[in-house]
Amino acid sequence: MHSPSAHIFESNHGWHLLLADGSRIYDVDDALLPVLRQAAGQDDGRLDVVLASLFGTAAPYVDDSVLVDPPVRSISLAVAQKCNLACGYCYAQGGSFGQAAQSMEWQVARDAVAQLLAAANPGTRVNIAFMGGEPLVNRGLVRRVTEYAAAEGRDRQVQVAFSMTTNGTLIQPEDCAFFEEHGFAVTVSLDGTREEHDRLRPTAGGGPTFDRIVGRLEPFLRQKRQTQVSARVTVTPLNLDLPKMLDGLLTLGFDQVGFSPMLSSPHRGLELGETELQVMLDGMIACGRRFEAEVAAGRPYAFANVADALREIHRGTHRPYACGAGAGYLGVSAQGGLFACHRFVEDEAGRLGSVAEGLDRTRRQSWLSDRHVHRQEPCGTCWARYLCGGGCHHEVIHRGRPACDFIRGWLHYCLQAYVNVAQVRPDFFPPSPLVA
Repeated sequence: MHSPSAHIFESNHGWHLLLADGSRIYDVDDALLPVLRQAAGQDDGRLDVVLASLFGTAAPYVDDSVLVDPPVRSISLAVAQKCNLACGYCYAQGGSFGQAAQSMEWQVARDAVAQLLAAANPGTRVNIAFMGGEPLVNRGLVRRVTEYAAAEGRDRQVQVAFSMTTNGTLIQPEDCAFFEEHGFAVTVSLDGTREEHDRLRPTAGGGPTFDRIVGRLEPFLRQKRQTQVSARVTVTPLNLDLPKMLDGLLTLGFDQVGFSPMLSSPHRGLELGETELQVMLDGMIACGRRFEAEVAAGRPYAFANVADALREIHRGTHRPYACGAGAGYLGVSAQGGLFACHRFVEDEAGRLGSVAEGLDRTRRQSWLSDRHVHRQEPCGTCWARYLCGGGCHHEVIHRGRPACDFIRGWLHYCLQAYVNVAQVRPDFFPPSPLVA
């Protein structure tokens, strides 16, 4: 069944229907299943007629309306556009984004944070992420910004959350204590176990880094209380054994582990092609089935990709944008440029203003209009469009859509997993699951 309106899938508990509009899930009985399949097999809109007879007609959950001047609730600060590693696939081109290596100055960081907090109403929550390059190259600024933002947030009654993405090679015990004090969410880039990681993430001189990172993290992972520490694996053609990598990283004590396909890189040989994406999908599903089994047995299994997807499905997520890039989230470059997200730093395709001069609202509005899923092709014919939101803007702009089949395959599996988990462990989700 290939329809932009709905998707039929089978779980361990029967057949089900996902309505794309509103991401609603319904059970399908034996009498209805052939009716839906026959209607979907026609190219004359017959399925929409059948769906209207079953569910009625109403205003769509997602229409053509474009976000207008949405409030910014999250920023990432590229505090160091430089790095001590030489990862071949790095979208930031060695951390410098194609520019001379540079560090953010206090005035730029302070003004960016001040603007974020000034626009936040009392009782709201904002997030400040420290990015690079490698943010701990500019450790002093990270600390100063955090302390400033925490104090200002208290004065304004705005809750400030902090996060960092780091390669882990420079973490010191005092950093761990600081992360604990301020409740950081820390994401460490690790591309598998020792062999895979060292091949993909060497030092600038070509040396190994896995043991160095793990040695610095192990005491922290044992002792932390408030800090959430995750591992993020960038998947390339050189590290495709996902179940092995997931188990190996979970054994180290990470709170969660997630995989991200490399789709847009300056080094084209490290991008995933059609064959590698299928191998990755098979590995993701294998990890997901392990997740299902562990959850059914009442044991934790911190596979972030499937856990996050199940939460979104349970909430009935239906969205016209893939993420908050250019809307509720902006990336700030070392020199104070404002960009759609951290991946667009120094990229004219995502430039939206500057800290000094403010957001270019005309340019931002054009971005929000152009990136709406209804203006993306071939999203209009895809049942997964409101779960996917049109895909990562950076990847789509710079490579196109090589991963649509991968995304649909993963979401198809996640729908199955959602029903399976909801049936055997209904307590896994908040009240009011969406299986009707």
